[in-house]
Amino acid sequence: MEDTLALIKPDAIRMEVWLEIIDSYRNAGLEIVKTKLMPFMEKGIAERFYQEHKGKDFFEKNISFITSGPVIALHLRGDKAIQKVRDINGTTDPKKALPGTIRQKYGKGGPENAVHGSNSNESAKRELLIIFCDE
Repeated sequence: MEDTLALIKPDAIRMEVWLEIIDSYRNAGLEIVKTKLMPFMEKGIAERFYQEHKGKDFFEKNISFITSGPVIALHLRGDKAIQKVRDINGTTDPKKALPGTIRQKYGKGGPENAVHGSNSNESAKRELLIIFCDE
């Protein structure tokens, strides 16, 4: 069994597709271990979350966007959970995402791509700790 993090970003919440996104993960056989509704992500948490991108041209844009509205965090568990979430989400660029993926259906581009999913075991552990550290 593998643990991973998925974030439903402010754009998906504004579009009111968050329940469909959650169902996509559950229908893939992933267990929801924990959920956390963040009415807004504090800037300090966002900076720690995206720290690996600090200094890149999109860093500030990501911070600004993820702190712009509510976020739903999901601690997911299952067989090959990280890859399953990545497959369900689709590639980061919605224009290149496969049909039927979350990002293809709801993403606009840049940070407005509806969801985040951890890309490795190391990232999942770090991200889960950052998001769920107060529990």
